[in-house]
Amino acid sequence: MFKKILIANRGEIACRVIRTAKKMGIATVAIYSDADARSPFVLMADEAVHIGPSPAAQSYLLADKIIAACKQTGAEAVHPGYGFLSERTSFAQALADNGIAFIGPPIGAIAAMGDKIESKKLAKAAGVSVVPGFVGEIDSTEHAVEIAGAIGYPVMMKASAGGGGKGMRLAWSEQDVREGFEATKREGLASFGDDRVFIEKFIVSPHHIEIQILGDQHGTLLYLGERECSIQRRHQKVVEEAPSPFVTPEMRKEMGEQAVALARAVGYYSAGTVELIVGADKSFYFLEMNTRLQVEHPVTEYITGVDLVEQMIRVAYGEKLPMSQNDVKLTGWAIENRVYAEDPYRGFLPSTGRLVRYQPPEETGGVRVDDGVKEGGEVSIFYDPMIAKLITYGETREEAIDKQILALDQFELEGVGHNLDFLSAIMQHPRFRAGHLTTGFIAEEYPNGFHGAPASADLLRSLAAIAAFAATAEADRARRVDGQLGNRLSPPCSWQVLIAEATHDVTLAGDDIAVDGVPLDLAMEYTPGDRIIDAEVGDEPLAVKIVRTRAGFKLTTRGASHVVRVLPAHIAPLARHMIEKVPPDMSRFLLAPMPGLLVTLHVAAGEKVEAGQPLAVVEAMKMENILRAEKSGMVKSLSAAAGDSLAVDAIILEME
Repeated sequence: MFKKILIANRGEIACRVIRTAKKMGIATVAIYSDADARSPFVLMADEAVHIGPSPAAQSYLLADKIIAACKQTGAEAVHPGYGFLSERTSFAQALADNGIAFIGPPIGAIAAMGDKIESKKLAKAAGVSVVPGFVGEIDSTEHAVEIAGAIGYPVMMKASAGGGGKGMRLAWSEQDVREGFEATKREGLASFGDDRVFIEKFIVSPHHIEIQILGDQHGTLLYLGERECSIQRRHQKVVEEAPSPFVTPEMRKEMGEQAVALARAVGYYSAGTVELIVGADKSFYFLEMNTRLQVEHPVTEYITGVDLVEQMIRVAYGEKLPMSQNDVKLTGWAIENRVYAEDPYRGFLPSTGRLVRYQPPEETGGVRVDDGVKEGGEVSIFYDPMIAKLITYGETREEAIDKQILALDQFELEGVGHNLDFLSAIMQHPRFRAGHLTTGFIAEEYPNGFHGAPASADLLRSLAAIAAFAATAEADRARRVDGQLGNRLSPPCSWQVLIAEATHDVTLAGDDIAVDGVPLDLAMEYTPGDRIIDAEVGDEPLAVKIVRTRAGFKLTTRGASHVVRVLPAHIAPLARHMIEKVPPDMSRFLLAPMPGLLVTLHVAAGEKVEAGQPLAVVEAMKMENILRAEKSGMVKSLSAAAGDSLAVDAIILEME
């Protein structure tokens, strides 16, 4: 077995590979850029080598620096993780030329299947059903318009070397193609060093299903079931699960055997994934093959019991797989949620900054967290905004979902915008729980954006009781601060709680709590300063994050935050005399929705604009965001220029 391997990646996947390598007794080497100098994966590895500045193009994408690090440390093999150089044939070839093993598939398979254009040609030649589209290079925007018109709208424009949702744009019309083609090319070049684009028919309301394959260098090639990856936003996967609630055993066998046949045609070994688009009639089409480990591999590991990273390492060393297809059994259900640094309350705009607080839920009882950050660390503008992956396992799908909801409520994350509430809302959504999934789920269920998960009347009553209990504890602590009052002043036992614009009267008598005169079976503990309350309402567990405010608390649970006003019952009537502060009107300003670079400013002072007209382009997390005029008017003044770095809510321009 290898004695030392280098991980040519960063973040959570670097940590993931290091954990398995340590379990196998293999020494590890990390490489890192300036931005990652104090990252957890650097500290976890046995050795670490600095390879350059923060931008990936100057560090993680430089094969010669990675090879030099291997020679410097004596690493015998390289695990590429996903992204960066994981599917770059030139990198795998350079390693081979230097006598360093590549923990991945053979170079020929990467070349044949890693390139989306070439893989479609090969699949088509092999008789595999593919999505109608143009398989070839596109010369210009006019060429793209011509091709899209011939295929028929809607169409999807994809960067040939793309992945992770980057370099993809949906076009419903010729105008969409004209606006998006060049941007797709630029994103492909910036993220993957390849600006080639292909166009294919977009199948409305499909499922996105992928088959995990695993092979060795001795001819064994297996499929390890499927993953359901239909819950996506902007073509970026958000929720993945295994198995799929849509796939039948017959479908699984047919798709799995076809995936294996396709992989065998290119002499594949190691871990890989064949992605399929599946129609409502259960017909399926080949999309692409990812010749690497997938982000969502943990759900497959849970239901099969196979450590995919370990098997990749063993296969690269030349060992045989210790199993056959008949040995592959799918047990239970696993769900993965991707925790992103993005703000769903602001149109899912990416967020960067310091992780002021980071405390994931405890990994126990079917809960797993794959992350690569720590409290005090920074979510950088240079890399993908994924913070962590939360994976839960249960005997049934419903059990795995319920574990997700509770774990998300226990997940503490402050300092950057995050999507914890949104993920919880999906887990609670009746359509998701029923398994009625398509790639259009998020767009269809949240057409006007996300504003928090709806709270039932019972949940709001429980939160009112929790707020009153906490207020009683705070009042009791306050009377003991200087020791002067002793037992001469008891905390209030009657409270008026305002939550979700409704008022509740809460009374506490010993261990008994009543809301609006109705007893509530609530068990909880709270000490002032606690950040999470673990309660039980009846037999149902409820985790609530709590933050003190001037007049009460901010309670966060079940996919929403609730600002709760809590006042002693005898004081509450006076609150109606308080004057509310009216926030200033900022509608005439164009504000930066996220930290980023102002790439283009389309207008000048004194220029008239129409509603919907592009005003500026801000780049963040390698994605270009077009800011449009919300209404017609005239530009009064400019406060920023192209090339400026913008903070969130920075003023770009002002309208008359």
